[in-house]
Amino acid sequence: MAKRRNFAAILVKCGLISQEQLEEAQNVASVQKIKLADALVQMEYVSANNVMRAMAEEYGTKFVKLEKLNFPADLVALVPEHVAREFNIVPVAAEDNELTIATSEPDDFITIDKLNFMLNRTISINLAPKEAIRKTINKIYGQDGLAAAVSLVAPAEDGAVDMTTEIDFSETDIYAANDDDGSLDESSAPIVRLAQLIITEAVQLKASDIHIEPFEDRIRIRYRIDGVLVERDSPPRRLLGALLSRFKILSKLDIAERRRTQDGRIKVTVGTKELDLRVSIIPTNHGQSVVMRILDKDNIKIGLRQLGFAEDDFTTFNTLIRRPNGIILVTGPTGSGKTTSLYAALN
Repeated sequence: MAKRRNFAAILVKCGLISQEQLEEAQNVASVQKIKLADALVQMEYVSANNVMRAMAEEYGTKFVKLEKLNFPADLVALVPEHVAREFNIVPVAAEDNELTIATSEPDDFITIDKLNFMLNRTISINLAPKEAIRKTINKIYGQDGLAAAVSLVAPAEDGAVDMTTEIDFSETDIYAANDDDGSLDESSAPIVRLAQLIITEAVQLKASDIHIEPFEDRIRIRYRIDGVLVERDSPPRRLLGALLSRFKILSKLDIAERRRTQDGRIKVTVGTKELDLRVSIIPTNHGQSVVMRILDKDNIKIGLRQLGFAEDDFTTFNTLIRRPNGIILVTGPTGSGKTTSLYAALN
């Protein structure tokens, strides 16, 4: 039996990419820890459609152009919206107990097994680019509930937090251009605004962390304020996928990765404050959770003298940090000043 060729070899054989381009993309994928298919598209060596066509040949399935398909209501109803958004899939056909979905990840067998169980149907796959799937999800499920999401942090009473502060994502805007069709995805204005509101309110409340946690029927947003987790009103569960993707894009993480943890950072300016956000994405039973640690640069620009050392401790610490080698271990609970101490030592 002939050995099945992988999609990259198919692209080379068809003349869509050269061997040199393939090797360059493999290096980029390795360095950036992204999939080879994403690297090829990112480097503009080949279109997402052609990558999916080659993958379809590798896996013995079909490539579909979603924009040319019809999605009757009874077909759409077979996949709950939150499932479609979480796994980035759309139903394309159904017959008896078999459901055919469009996905961009034919090798994600764990997700396919989950869908078999969640939807109580035998799942077969067709392939389509991930961006085309996202746009189709927005098209067939609509954008209900968006107003509630955008207003989730609006003041509830007089004296509440002022949410008019603008937030500057100037260092990351290049990764978040709006789509022309106004569809609701990670770059849509409402999702951009929602992400801004969450960060802005956390900063104004002097929170040290932001927690975004998925549950079966809702999203829980909590801020850590003075060491205590305070829960906020939550956006609709259906917005989880787009909101996750927005924070991943800002953190320059792989938006397609759902099975492993990822860590990144966001640099933003809220009002006059320059902030660093350390971002961790963690898989859970009901989707991926986000934890963002807020680091206010203004709060850590202090000298060693302002840290409150006793004189003997100050002398000892000051001597140790000037040694040419060695390790200084700083420990303590959340908000105790570990990062501030290290910044002061470095300064």
